[in-house]
Amino acid sequence: MFVYITSGTADYMEKMRKKYVEKENMIILHGSGNSVLLHESEKKSLFATPRKYEVIDQVNVLEQRGYFVLNNIPVSDEGRPIFEQRFLNRARAIENEPGFIAFRLLRPLDSDTYIVLTQWTGPNSYEAWNNSQSFKNAHSKPDSAPGVKKQNIFNAASYITTYSGKVSEE
Repeated sequence: MFVYITSGTADYMEKMRKKYVEKENMIILHGSGNSVLLHESEKKSLFATPRKYEVIDQVNVLEQRGYFVLNNIPVSDEGRPIFEQRFLNRARAIENEPGFIAFRLLRPLDSDTYIVLTQWTGPNSYEAWNNSQSFKNAHSKPDSAPGVKKQNIFNAASYITTYSGKVSEE
């Protein structure tokens, strides 16, 4: 499964989604000042120049509603196997959080930045997770064996982007 992301105006994203809604899984994400269209498919992208990702872990179906949090994490080439191993072996506590809808771990195909995408019923459910003990446990630094040097696997600081999945009123 792949995810393709393209940016544009909210109107253009709405037109694209409506054009393909019957055949393709597309979700419009509305941010502050921008909108993106997320196309999830086994096929090639319908976009001319999308950002391309391979889905390497997923939970539930993405829906055109709620609150989306994209944690953008630049990872070095050497760090990719370590990063992926950590996520694939995660405790999966997030899946039991109130307000949780869906999750995707996206491996970049044309950049160094992974995306950890979570979908929530609203910003309050995400904030509750973000302030929970489960979040603290999930994001605690793994212990390393004595005498083993910790490896920095990140190219830069991670950053979060948030979006609403609410479809604009016509």
